[in-house]
Amino acid sequence: MRLTALLDMPELGLSPVVWREDLDRPIRWVVTTDLLDPGRYLSGGELVLTGLIWRNSPDDSETFVAALARAGVAAVGAGDPRGSDLPDDLVQACARNRIPLFHVSPSVGFAEVTEHIVRRLSGARASDVKAVLDRHRQLVSGGGLDPVLEMIGRDLGMRCWVLTPLGRVVSGSHPLEEEAAAVLARTFLTAKRLPCARGDYSLFPVDEETTSRVADWFVAFEGCYTDWPEERQALAGELAAVAALERVRQDDRHSPEGRIAQELVRLVLSDGKPSDILPRLEVTGLAGAERFVAVAATAHGGLRPGELRSVVREILYGSAAPPVIGVQHEEAIALVPAADTDLTAKIRQAVHALAPGLGGARLTVGVSGAAPVEGLRGAVEEARYARRMAEGRSEPDAVVGHEELATHVLLLASVPDDVRRMFRVRLLDPLRSYDQVHRAELVRTLEAFLLCSGSWTKTAELLHVHVNTLRYRVQRIQDLTGRDLSRLEDRVDFFLALRLG
Repeated sequence: MRLTALLDMPELGLSPVVWREDLDRPIRWVVTTDLLDPGRYLSGGELVLTGLIWRNSPDDSETFVAALARAGVAAVGAGDPRGSDLPDDLVQACARNRIPLFHVSPSVGFAEVTEHIVRRLSGARASDVKAVLDRHRQLVSGGGLDPVLEMIGRDLGMRCWVLTPLGRVVSGSHPLEEEAAAVLARTFLTAKRLPCARGDYSLFPVDEETTSRVADWFVAFEGCYTDWPEERQALAGELAAVAALERVRQDDRHSPEGRIAQELVRLVLSDGKPSDILPRLEVTGLAGAERFVAVAATAHGGLRPGELRSVVREILYGSAAPPVIGVQHEEAIALVPAADTDLTAKIRQAVHALAPGLGGARLTVGVSGAAPVEGLRGAVEEARYARRMAEGRSEPDAVVGHEELATHVLLLASVPDDVRRMFRVRLLDPLRSYDQVHRAELVRTLEAFLLCSGSWTKTAELLHVHVNTLRYRVQRIQDLTGRDLSRLEDRVDFFLALRLG
């Protein structure tokens, strides 16, 4: 904005007194002062408004104006509260120091002048910054978001941050306290619609096409966006578009490392040889680890496979090394170095924090124990089994760690899914089919019999039936399955089948 623009704003009540060719100067900001020497508080390019309270003698005008000249201000707007003309000594001092001087009408307050000019400056500056953002969006070079957010903070005075749904600050124009980031993340996840204003902040989504907010980033600005001029609101949308590009740039699904990670997970699931797995671990940056932890996750009813992968990456952010993640049949499998003893607890905390933003989806996670390269297949199966246990729990979003699995479950985790399924079907399906037709409760009887270690009396008491009734049912179980419940190995088989069922 140039000084000449002030002449096109009659509502300001500004009349040029000393100007000549100097009205082409740009205005950077507006400052009101009544200090005799305000130079230390000026940085150049300001329109300085003053009520002349500093003037006790004609010599003071030279002191005041000379300080403004040294600071490089754009112009002076002066007004006498008594409504009289400006003193000649002030006019002469401005002429000598080549400082444009405006007379401010006594009918217009300095606050009104400041508001009008700052609004015009903000709009023009926002348009300039928006043009820069538009160029940045078209020519993203991998430099990150920091320079862009710093520019907005510096040139517009707009503090802003890009955050993840867990409150991790991706980039920011200024530091943001951890507690404040967590509050903003909860607001983002629970807001009915976006953009929204909460307290001293306004939140904008980065990608409005995601199926769930847990898979998105968001931009937070200081201030209420509904009070902004149109230019600033447009700038917020442009910054969100730039952040969306950066988010895509950080997604390694289509990079060589990302494709190798997907291939590595497929190789582990197919029980590949360590000699084939090690080179791929080296490419992904995990070759230096001696032991690994596997994490399995699913999100029923809301997340696309790529979004699930992004959510798992965010949940595991901050682990010893970036996780290797692959998606197989809508299940995300991640491998991380076994360096964090509290990994399950941290995952559980993260999943709980994300729960409000899942909408209709349900996120369940299983975590394995540590295993060497040779045991990766078993670790993955253990994590998958823990994840299936989590699905069977009543809470909306559950995490099950390896410490919750019994020793026999660890053994079963390394058995392929189809083998486990056939084992369960062969032993239990005849009993379930019989129960559906005859309502005989054979499966419940079998569970009670094993729980009581084969004691006829205790089992009969537990089921509230006569011992003869119990003997009839056990005989029917043996006839249908061809097994003998007096044999330990058959009891073990039934026990494992029930645990798998």
